Amino acid sequence: MRIFWQSFVDQATSASYMAQLAAYLNEIAAPGTSVHVEGITPADRDFGRLSEFRCAIQAVDNGLAAQESGFDAYVMGHFQDPGLYELRSALTIPVIGTGEATLLAASQLGRRLGLVTLDSAFEVWHYEQADRYGLSGRVVHVTGMGCRPEDFSAAFAGDAAAKARMLTDFAACAQPLVDRGADVIIPAGVLPGLLIASEHGFKIGHAPVVNCAAVALKSAEMWVQLRRLNGTEPSRGPSFALANERALQDFRATVARTQADKPTQADKSKSP
Repeated sequence: MRIFWQSFVDQATSASYMAQLAAYLNEIAAPGTSVHVEGITPADRDFGRLSEFRCAIQAVDNGLAAQESGFDAYVMGHFQDPGLYELRSALTIPVIGTGEATLLAASQLGRRLGLVTLDSAFEVWHYEQADRYGLSGRVVHVTGMGCRPEDFSAAFAGDAAAKARMLTDFAACAQPLVDRGADVIIPAGVLPGLLIASEHGFKIGHAPVVNCAAVALKSAEMWVQLRRLNGTEPSRGPSFALANERALQDFRATVARTQADKPTQADKSKSP
């Protein structure tokens, strides 16, 4: 089984995180499963709807290429799941959203879900996700850590003090959610999800903390197995009707033109 994992960070600027993520996913994968982790350049560096939309376009294009390359499943390794439904209507292999899979899994562990996200800019987005996935009455609190992807770099590069500091910051954000009634805590991002991955049985008070990276990977393995076992796939009615060949070609041609029209560094250096 080959799984394509789409991250929204840059391969170079977040090299320590990308290396640790790839190593972790391949370590916990089932025997015979390999995971390829792909980044995005520029990364999702300006939190907001337009940046999410830009990255989603590239993520869909990468998904089409991954299917052509023979991958068995695609994981949107970005908790906000931008472009998830478009991907599901464009690919015939299983498409897993980290946010969708984690929220649905967490809803089996408790009634009231609290989310700790990177930045407050995503709070409204997560409430919208909960509504889209039929869990609006279950997500009761969302709070932001007020940090950026690069803030995790030292922790993922092996700095134990930095990791301890980030875990303390995470717990400080999560504790008020538990005090206000949340009985499951979700790191709403693969960055904080990977941060807590080594904390076996991690809880904030009585509330289990769900490792979204592990949930997304195991969901991908499950859906590949179910597809092989009995042919289960998404509804191809109105929800996720497959795009026809012309729609696929139009999309990829548009993305290709956009990439071709971008000035290269050499072009910029020739500018007066």
